[in-house]
Amino acid sequence: MKKFFIAVTAFAAVMSASAEGYQVNTLSARQEGMGHTGVALKLGAESMIFNPAGLSFSDKTLDITGTLTAIKPMSSVTIDGSRYDSHNKVSTPIAFNAAFKVRDYLQLGISFYTPYGSSINWGMNWPGAVMNQKVNLAAYTVQPTVSWRITPKLSVGAGMMITWGSVDLYKGLVSADDMDKVLPVLGMMTGANYPLFNGVTPASINLKGTADLSFGFNVGAMYDISSKVTVGASFRSKMLMKVKRGDASVSFANEVAKGLLESRVGLIDQANFSASMPLPYVFTFGASYRPTDRWTFAADIQLTGWKTYRRLDIEFPGVANGQFNQHIDKNYSNAWCFHLGAEWAATEKLDVRAGLMVDQTPVNDNHYNPETPGMTKIEPTVGLSFRPIKQLSVDFSFMYVAGLGKDNVKGSYENFIAKAFPALGLEQNPVMKGDYRAHAFAPAIGLRYSF
Repeated sequence: MKKFFIAVTAFAAVMSASAEGYQVNTLSARQEGMGHTGVALKLGAESMIFNPAGLSFSDKTLDITGTLTAIKPMSSVTIDGSRYDSHNKVSTPIAFNAAFKVRDYLQLGISFYTPYGSSINWGMNWPGAVMNQKVNLAAYTVQPTVSWRITPKLSVGAGMMITWGSVDLYKGLVSADDMDKVLPVLGMMTGANYPLFNGVTPASINLKGTADLSFGFNVGAMYDISSKVTVGASFRSKMLMKVKRGDASVSFANEVAKGLLESRVGLIDQANFSASMPLPYVFTFGASYRPTDRWTFAADIQLTGWKTYRRLDIEFPGVANGQFNQHIDKNYSNAWCFHLGAEWAATEKLDVRAGLMVDQTPVNDNHYNPETPGMTKIEPTVGLSFRPIKQLSVDFSFMYVAGLGKDNVKGSYENFIAKAFPALGLEQNPVMKGDYRAHAFAPAIGLRYSF
């Protein structure tokens, strides 16, 4: 029965939540309105996130920006004709940037932003509780940056990324339906009259931990082909996030569940776990075009190296000589995201923007999990900036995330009840088929002060 612990794949659910829907593409209120383009745009302090090379094109002595986004994701799944909706809180990724001029051709700066984050809550009692109940994931990056304009047309830049994060996940350990199938048998064996759970998850686990510091780099180059056309490219390196000592705790639905299951899950309760996963590299290249002084168009193509996420390694140090350690195949694929944007300087004080993103999913259909309903997403955006005074800009934007849906996808879990009572002939790895839908609203506000 100790083999049951191998079924505790909860941390896999947390970490894979940083797939396409949770790689944050809302790090600038100004650029969100323009399809989050920026690799070939001269954005001042915000260039440190999009392309560090663009910073040195700034003529500002000091440039300070900040963005707050409120993301409200909504997901649903239909299983055997019944629909289940997630009840998610609002996620609030942030980004702050400050840069200053050292020389006309040299700028230094520092950024703080949240490159990954997610929040999803399916509730404690639904058919997929054994795969995921709720999860909160956040990653934070501090990036000091230097940017050098080598010639009037060519610049380069580099930043060091210092990243850490936190995870908090709840996952069912035992399916209510599976438990109800075995209770009559237990009653016959013991003479007891056990009440059915009727959809209430008998036992759940909470995994909580903080990732150690991880280090990477963000480099880029930008070149003016002409006064109207600029090209650029940037590369954010892969990083490895490690939780060395997370905390696991087990809870039970009632005293009946505790009496039946506590002896079987006792080793994992109050135990420590460790795990690691890669935050993949991101390579972006693109171009911008300014046909007139009032119009700017931009296009970015972004490749995220999710193929590096081949498996997730989870260990329970000191528990049963490592027999419960896991090496879970994920087999993600590299994924493209396409960005288009346009900006119109309507007046000296008002800019208007529109854009579009097409974000492809890296999730393997054979490893589907409801903690991140992976699917290709279409993301239209609009925005504007208003400058009440020359030095201050107030930015507003709105993005709608429309998932294209996934039908009849399969998610499986390891059935503890089937292993504990093999004579019942229950499936040891049941498959839950579902039709997934997802969408989100993401308004953002930003401020910029420069002189």
